[in-house]
Amino acid sequence: MKIYLDLVILINFCYDLLLLMSVSVILKRQAKLYRLIIASLLGTISIVMLFLPINKIVLFLLKILFSVGMIIISFGFKSIKSFINNMMYLYMCSVILGGFLYFLNIEFKTDKFSVNYLVLLIVAPGILYLYYKEHKRFASTYNYNLNVSICFCNGKTYSCNGFVDTGNKLRDPITGKYVIILSRKILVNLINIRSPIYVSYKALNKKGLIECFKIKYIKVNDIILTNYLVGISNDEFNLGESQCLLNYKILEDICLKD
Repeated sequence: MKIYLDLVILINFCYDLLLLMSVSVILKRQAKLYRLIIASLLGTISIVMLFLPINKIVLFLLKILFSVGMIIISFGFKSIKSFINNMMYLYMCSVILGGFLYFLNIEFKTDKFSVNYLVLLIVAPGILYLYYKEHKRFASTYNYNLNVSICFCNGKTYSCNGFVDTGNKLRDPITGKYVIILSRKILVNLINIRSPIYVSYKALNKKGLIECFKIKYIKVNDIILTNYLVGISNDEFNLGESQCLLNYKILEDICLKD
């Protein structure tokens, strides 16, 4: 049986690209297309190694190493948990797609390359559409994720990613300052609150008071804003990579000072 190395490399590249796109869609990663392409090109090298006289154990370890490289190139390394999730879903998608191909090859007993082409034609458009749709959603919400530096009255500074919550229009009626929110867990080692300000809020038919305190300023995209308080949340946020819940007024302030 003749083996066309160029076709093997092309098909493997396409599968690697589809696998990485699948991981990006499932885990909602903000992965650039060019990074996925570079990672897929790296993955094709592992196919070339199959034709070299390499020990099976060494080959297995090299494949894992290449998988690690593909994940880091595609999604970066932000945390151990995120990296492990990326690796797990890469192998899960690989097993599912590989098992599907194996089933088709056994069931129809036809030329392997013909089945591979068929699967590419069927699966690729769906994954590409989902990737484009997810990427477009990320692009539409990107402007709501801002780099924030908070300067406290004790001189300490905390930098983080902030998410602009369009529903957060909380404002202290006495000082006229708007409120951004941080988790109490983050603030424990940054500041001792001696004179808190309590601001009333209403959310989902629930009323209450949120503990706030004064700060020197916040810096958002290199723009300094002073008309803000920091509110303390006893709960941790589920905002992905963002640690701060910003007030919707910030978008207006940035536009006015930009």
